[in-house]
Amino acid sequence: MRNADAVPVSLAEIARIAGVGRAAVSNWRRRHDSFPSRIGGTDVSPQFSLSEVEQWLRDNGKLHDVAGREFLWPRFEALGSRDTSGLAVAEAARRMLAPRTRSTLPGLSDEARDLAGEAAGLGRSEGPRETFEFLLQRWLDTHVRQLSTTPAQLASLMVRIALRTRLGEGTGGLTVFDPACGTGHLPVAATQEYTGPGLTLVGCERDPALAALATARLGFVTEDRAGVRTEIVTADALRADPFEGLQADIALCNPPFNERDWGYEELATDQRWTHGLPPRTEPELAWVQHLLTHLRPGGTAVVVLPPAVASRKAGRRIRGSLLRTGMLRAVVALPPGCAQPHSVSLQLWVLRAAPASAGPVAQDALLIDATRPAGPGAREQGTDWDRLTDFVLSAIAQLDTPEGALPDGAVRIPLLDLLDDEVDVTPGRHTSAGGDPSGAELTSSWAELTESLARLTELSGHLSKLSLSAGNPRTTVTVGDLVKAGALTLRAGQQPAATTASPRDTGIPLLTVPDLLTDGSPSTRVAADEAGTVAEEGDVVVAGVVRAFRAWVHEGPPIALGPQLHVLRVEAAKLSAHFLAGCLRAPSNGRQAGTHASSSSRVDIRRLHVLRLPLEEQAGYAEVFRRLTSFRQLLKGADVLGEQLADDISDRLAAGGLTAGG
Repeated sequence: MRNADAVPVSLAEIARIAGVGRAAVSNWRRRHDSFPSRIGGTDVSPQFSLSEVEQWLRDNGKLHDVAGREFLWPRFEALGSRDTSGLAVAEAARRMLAPRTRSTLPGLSDEARDLAGEAAGLGRSEGPRETFEFLLQRWLDTHVRQLSTTPAQLASLMVRIALRTRLGEGTGGLTVFDPACGTGHLPVAATQEYTGPGLTLVGCERDPALAALATARLGFVTEDRAGVRTEIVTADALRADPFEGLQADIALCNPPFNERDWGYEELATDQRWTHGLPPRTEPELAWVQHLLTHLRPGGTAVVVLPPAVASRKAGRRIRGSLLRTGMLRAVVALPPGCAQPHSVSLQLWVLRAAPASAGPVAQDALLIDATRPAGPGAREQGTDWDRLTDFVLSAIAQLDTPEGALPDGAVRIPLLDLLDDEVDVTPGRHTSAGGDPSGAELTSSWAELTESLARLTELSGHLSKLSLSAGNPRTTVTVGDLVKAGALTLRAGQQPAATTASPRDTGIPLLTVPDLLTDGSPSTRVAADEAGTVAEEGDVVVAGVVRAFRAWVHEGPPIALGPQLHVLRVEAAKLSAHFLAGCLRAPSNGRQAGTHASSSSRVDIRRLHVLRLPLEEQAGYAEVFRRLTSFRQLLKGADVLGEQLADDISDRLAAGGLTAGG
């Protein structure tokens, strides 16, 4: 029976507290009868009492240099809602920053206030800033599907663009404005990138919990820096602007996307719409004009926008006005994965208010396609932020230098070419002919293809010399029999309760059958305590559906498996993982174990056959299977690379790129 006052923790949480893997905790649970009993959850995701777990860990010597805050977070999570726990973390920060304060944030329960006080006390002994940052990060990780944050690298890039493109230095230092600041990622980046005197950070956030956390965060970031003033206000910046009349040097914003209820009716006659009333379906253009209203002459705004804003028909009149007045100076297309939503190639719009001194209006706009410099394999490896930042800043550096040389992928487009019936400012539409790809990239691709073909030739030589017998097949055993014999364990993948579309968010990558049918890399992630079936390095993974049937030895970090995927963990003393995977992936194996009703039919994993061989004989087969796997991978990679090279050269030829003697 569960104690109503018990704070529940999952196996993943216990592993995190103890600094071990989840498998170790499961092992403790099996081996020690004294391990706390389950108080809730399910058989797959059980929950235990935090206090009982802490006592058991201490009694059994399983805690080594564990900070007290590790035990603190589950109690914040047990407060219930996202807002309640967020406000409690912010309250703890307020007390750490100002120990003598007697006021509290509104809306907190007695339990939340007491917990905030306890956290503040712990922070004073373990480090206030470290304790707050730990609690904040855990809060962000827990509620990642409900929040849209700006990654630190992107925030830094935005600040650097704004600082480089503003005109004049202003007076009295630098004023930074963010009207949708969330938990303060962009203002924090401003404090890190701007080292001059007199910094003022002004922000607005309609969510009280986020605003309180942003205030606390900036309090810690700026506490040791003189001459910094911060002000975060809880308000809806579009409907009730709390900073009317503010003139900022730079404005930064990652606004909410695709919100239809942004105030279209009540703001129809608002004075901010100098470029036109934003259509109901274009809230992002309302934010753009709001930012421009708060810029001093020559000030710069950098805003994150979804790519559709650059081309939607409903917004073409406003885009045209922004171009004609010289305020839309540059558009940067980012690689997918730079920020939420991670599957989309987001854009940065660089806007600049007219300078105080009258001068000619710019007659062009700089369009930068930064998707290609991300390089091949970016989805699997993550964004190369150093390379991306260098590329974008090298192009931005030429913004006001018409004669300056631009890197491949960036182009100046005259306004006459942009102000057509569509007013489409999507960089890829205008840069593909000139910057896709560079000569260096072509040379590198040819070298890569040549290396792949050489490796293919080497493997072909080995494989073609194999002595293969067609008669007297050896005896086999089924996977089901191997499970019964204890040679391996078999677990089926599961559909988690919830996932996030971010391949780089916290948690574990989740591989699904649809992923295998595209590029084979996970497109979503799942929280560690919801991962279900996880494949570790050295496990054999099998896709149990006819249309995607395959088997391989997993390499790399742990990965969660979705439905119709299975993990087989071998006993190394009885079975070779590479031998097992090679036997299982034979096409004839999948055919005999499938139902054959359709391509979506399932394969009965337990009916798959494996050669019955002693361990020492398996080694030879395993080596050949490894080479065969490498052969397949190289063949596929060479095919993709060759097609891309052919396409790239065709584009160059069609654009008249063949030089004399070519």
